[in-house]
Amino acid sequence: MSTIVECEHLVKHYGEIIAVNDVSLSVTQGEIFGLVGPNGAGKTTLIEMIESIRTPDSGSIRVFGLDPSKEADELKEKIGIQLQTTSIQPNIKVKEAIQLFASLYQQPLTNPEQLLKTLFLEDKMDSRFSKLSGGQKQRVAIALALVNDPDVLFLDELSTGLDPQARRNIWELVKDLQEQGKTIFLTTHYMEEAEELCNRVAIIDYGKIIALDTPRNLVSNLGAESKVLFGLEGKAVAATEFEGLMAVSRVETVAEGFVLYAKDGNTALQELVRLADRQGFKLKGIRTETPNMDDVFLTLTGRELRE
Repeated sequence: MSTIVECEHLVKHYGEIIAVNDVSLSVTQGEIFGLVGPNGAGKTTLIEMIESIRTPDSGSIRVFGLDPSKEADELKEKIGIQLQTTSIQPNIKVKEAIQLFASLYQQPLTNPEQLLKTLFLEDKMDSRFSKLSGGQKQRVAIALALVNDPDVLFLDELSTGLDPQARRNIWELVKDLQEQGKTIFLTTHYMEEAEELCNRVAIIDYGKIIALDTPRNLVSNLGAESKVLFGLEGKAVAATEFEGLMAVSRVETVAEGFVLYAKDGNTALQELVRLADRQGFKLKGIRTETPNMDDVFLTLTGRELRE
């Protein structure tokens, strides 16, 4: 696959603060590439340099072979941008906003209003922007980013502030855009979003890329154990009984019962059920937890994600 975005040794300062610190990465055609990290980590500064909105202090960027700081006009015809905050005149109708943004490009879609049908906004065509819900406003922002039929789409904090259902709907739209052949570069501080959408993820913190791989590889390389959590009904059982299970590496006693740690949570669960059957005690509230991208972030940074 060809490389669409290429960044090498990017640095950006704001006074004494190093917002982006020697960042190198590439994005290939057709992938969803995620840049994740807490607010203030440098995500927006990095993506805005790639979009030609900001100029790096040093380093190089190429998007379709173009230098965003020198060939911005040509580049903007090829990319679509959904900013972290989309400011549109509140009383403009959705259809009017689409037509206005389309008029800014040399070769817009011949029928940009068709995007409203694609993004399930057809019934909002004559609605004022200020009257839309948060999820509808985000879909309008995506529509505005697509009026020039871009090859690569930049989505900055796509689902911040949306309720869970609206967030899931937006995720499905992003997957559909990838299936249409779009390359997508998105930033987020939601690890679940990165895990759900992205082919590859770069974790950025304090301006530096601290990990870059597929979500699956990032989790796998973490080496974290799965957990089996459960309580007991009636018969008391000592923790030492569970320590003898082959798949279990350690046992923790908690208020609700026990936590079993294991490389393979399913095997540990099977062994636990067989033990309960043999010894005649009843399990309750049993559930498993597997490592995920949140665990990767916490391990790499030593702190929770910030809103």
